Amino acid sequence: MPEDSRSARGALIDAEHAAFLATAGVSISVGACNAERLPSVTRAIGCRVADDRSRVTVFVVVAQSREVLDDLRANSRIAVAFSEPHTHRTVQLKGEDAVAEALIDGDLRHIERYRDAFTAELGALGYSPLFTRTLLDCSGGEVVAVSFTPAAAFSQTPGPKAGTPLGDLR
Repeated sequence: MPEDSRSARGALIDAEHAAFLATAGVSISVGACNAERLPSVTRAIGCRVADDRSRVTVFVVVAQSREVLDDLRANSRIAVAFSEPHTHRTVQLKGEDAVAEALIDGDLRHIERYRDAFTAELGALGYSPLFTRTLLDCSGGEVVAVSFTPAAAFSQTPGPKAGTPLGDLR
């Protein structure tokens, strides 16, 4: 990958992909697996990408994500798919150092911006705001940040380039 498309620290995602992950109205699915390689999955309710794009953080509701969080505590391996409903454009990131952390200042704003963007995205497809806000509801539940360093990044948009590493698409 050309140096100008990566951060100084060698991040796998460029600025355009970082914006897609963190600000677009994408559906975010977080996957993990246990020691027997049985999968677990949960929905994230937002994303934060570090300024240098070296770390990605997704937000999950603990009560809905216990199995994923248990699997991440056991082995730290994570796969996250970001998919734009109206185009099916999809990016998958994988990491091997995922850790659940407390929210930091500004994370609740990230979650609210995500909720607004995803509500607008699904609204354009005919889903009511009530449906989307209910789907992403975290009121009354503990939310944690799951942070990881992307070790692999792929386009998973359906079509002939699905599975292609992001750097090979340039």
